[in-house]
Amino acid sequence: MEKAYKLLAEQEGISNKKAKELIDRGVVYVGDKKVRIARGEMKEGTRFRIEYPEAVEILYEDDRLVAVNKPAFVESSEIEARIEGARLLHRLDRETSGVLLLARDEAFAHKAIEAFRRREVRKEYVAWVEGVVAEPLTIDLPIHTVKKGKALSRIDTRRGKSALTRVWPDLIQGKKSKVRIEIETGRTHQIRLHLAHAGHPVVGDAQYGSPTNAKRILLHAKAITLLGQRYEAPEPKDIMRYK
Repeated sequence: MEKAYKLLAEQEGISNKKAKELIDRGVVYVGDKKVRIARGEMKEGTRFRIEYPEAVEILYEDDRLVAVNKPAFVESSEIEARIEGARLLHRLDRETSGVLLLARDEAFAHKAIEAFRRREVRKEYVAWVEGVVAEPLTIDLPIHTVKKGKALSRIDTRRGKSALTRVWPDLIQGKKSKVRIEIETGRTHQIRLHLAHAGHPVVGDAQYGSPTNAKRILLHAKAITLLGQRYEAPEPKDIMRYK
């Protein structure tokens, strides 16, 4: 037995540090199972597979704004670092794909941030969730987030900030459902926590109770409407159809 990152480093001919970073980013698999713990013990001779993130697709750009289709397993801050002269207007979780907006102009950035603050931005998502969702859901529960290391959010009526999530059923496949989601707030892990609290965690979201071993958390930011303009990212294959 040997630590996973050391076995990966040997297989790929890379440094231990690089191997650990790849596992921590969530792009290393054995068969269909993601390797989650870099220091976990694994059998010698284990064969790994690395699934590198897709290239970043620019959906729209002008001298004020850039809209990109963020791939899963890429941090929002990585996108910001790749696009010179642009800064993030909001963030998506690392495993969440979809529309991410960055501002190039300070005056526009100020207007956009104000629109987010006043909840005038329409944010549309699509996800696969556990269980059968047959009727629309409205989840209006306050969220408190602790950011010590890995962020963790919970429903907290005393310390939490207001959060509203609306859910509509789209497709049922066995014991999984594809749903459309709109949020009026943007709390950390809001969709993931609210859906889990409703008994329908997002498929692949082990942190909030999904029992399904998926390649990623099956959540996609489909569209954002900001200051009168809508930006949309096509659904990736793993969202269009569940297996």
